[in-house]
Amino acid sequence: MADEQTVARDPMATLRRFVRPRARRECCELCGLELGEQHQHLIELSKRRLACCCDACAILFDGQHNPRYRRVPRDVRKLDFQMSDAQWEDLHLPINLAFFYFDSAAKRVVAMYPSPAGATESTLTLEAWEELAERNPVLREMKPDVEGLLVNRIGQTREYWGVPIDECFKLVGVIRTHWRGLSGGAVVWGEIARFFEELKRRGDA
Repeated sequence: MADEQTVARDPMATLRRFVRPRARRECCELCGLELGEQHQHLIELSKRRLACCCDACAILFDGQHNPRYRRVPRDVRKLDFQMSDAQWEDLHLPINLAFFYFDSAAKRVVAMYPSPAGATESTLTLEAWEELAERNPVLREMKPDVEGLLVNRIGQTREYWGVPIDECFKLVGVIRTHWRGLSGGAVVWGEIARFFEELKRRGDA
């Protein structure tokens, strides 16, 4: 009876039951402009947090030494990289996926690997990184905080990518979302393969 009285007072009440709420759209975290699916990112240096932003706001932080934000680049490069199996083993990473970047706040190179719990930091000695950088000068060209070396050595694969840091954390999200059980399950490995196929497409573009 109460429902009938509500409908009588408000004829739109019934219709509202069948109207789906609008999908949440991402907005620029600086100016509030609504963003498309593909948009720019800034990294908030003090919190190591990615912030979504529009093109106009991203330009404000391009190439500047801003104490709070730094613009994340968009370019993806497949690298002609030299790393032996012995060098990889010396890094003592628990899985054959990892990314590396220079953290300007910590003043050192950080090694991270994706896991079902999120991004996990692994110990990386300066000597190990210097040895890699000596053989691969491209590592010294990567922009601190916003570019990283992404390594894929799953199975027989030996791929090394220079990528924006948001792509590294995107891979972390893929694994965290789709991992099931002890081995991850077939779905997560398919999603990982698709992630690297998309990197290849962008790198060839």
